[in-house]
Amino acid sequence: MKAPKRLLPLIDEGLIDEVISRLMSGKEADIYIVSCAGQIRCAKVYKDAVKRSFKNAAQYQEGRKVRSGRRARAMEKNSAYGRKQQEEIWQNAEVDALSRLHRAGVRVPETFGCIDGVLLMELVVDDEGDVAPRLGDVLLTEEQAVEDYAVMMHYIKLMLCEGIIHGDLSEFNVLVDEYGPVVIDLPQAVDASANNSARAMLLRDVNNMTRYYAQFAPILSLSRYGEEMWSLYEEGLLKPETDLSGLYDGDADSANVDSVLEEIKAVMLEERERQERLREAEDA
Repeated sequence: MKAPKRLLPLIDEGLIDEVISRLMSGKEADIYIVSCAGQIRCAKVYKDAVKRSFKNAAQYQEGRKVRSGRRARAMEKNSAYGRKQQEEIWQNAEVDALSRLHRAGVRVPETFGCIDGVLLMELVVDDEGDVAPRLGDVLLTEEQAVEDYAVMMHYIKLMLCEGIIHGDLSEFNVLVDEYGPVVIDLPQAVDASANNSARAMLLRDVNNMTRYYAQFAPILSLSRYGEEMWSLYEEGLLKPETDLSGLYDGDADSANVDSVLEEIKAVMLEERERQERLREAEDA
């Protein structure tokens, strides 16, 4: 296909060999499938602020640190320079979050740099090499829903331990490949310690995931992972190795619920051990 204007500088610099197709257009970016040195990747072209339809962007940006006083003043005045700096901060927030979460053990796309408002990153594919479907397009068995829900709760816990809340997590921001869920779309990632809406956003993220998976395993709707995680986080007790119960303030005390939550805990423990083995293999 004809290369979009925003991708031409990357083609000129040899970072992209060919634009294969347009994958999708979202509220904050257009996504293209591209070829880079023989590898199939995707290019996320961020839309200008005036063209983005992301609601309440300022709420998500609360607490983001700006090192330069000049940049901060320009952003407060909403000057042309300030708006440009705000755009860079918005874009770099996703690169930073993806890199930190990858190191923390969360499955996210690998990044290869952000140049002129274009993020080059891994194209997540299924077992046949096609673009991986969104979670919202996948039908799950009850067993698979319980297993994948446990993995997502583990990932949200790891994110919070890293001080990051997705802020817009739903079945539309999770892909599913042959190994399970992959978290995507993090330009609005929230600083858990500096944003006044952090708790509400964490609970919304968890509730969105619970609502979706509970369609296939209704017992999951009784879990309270969001409240449990935030309570432990506020007390400084939440760690990557923390075993979560899914209970909060004595809620959901039936034997059937306890049994399911024990199963979820076992899956989360297995996922943590798998992550540790992977890290040990990478270090070897």
